[in-house]
Amino acid sequence: MIGEIFMQYSVDFIWDDEASVWVATSNDVIGLVLESEQLEDLMQKVKNAVPELLELNNQRPASTVKCNIQERQLVYA
Repeated sequence: MIGEIFMQYSVDFIWDDEASVWVATSNDVIGLVLESEQLEDLMQKVKNAVPELLELNNQRPASTVKCNIQERQLVYA
């Protein structure tokens, strides 16, 4: 569509060692909190959920979704 502006949204993928799952959250996509044991499965869930959440939140459609993948280990003292 002419004149339509698309946005870039950032999604964080973090490995939760205690629960043994990947967790996806985003400060850009309101309500996005998903988890899966496999990163590839979680990425597919995010791919499906982001457009729906953007529409529900009256946010602009995404032209790109930036994925930030991190592994986080909990350290107990």
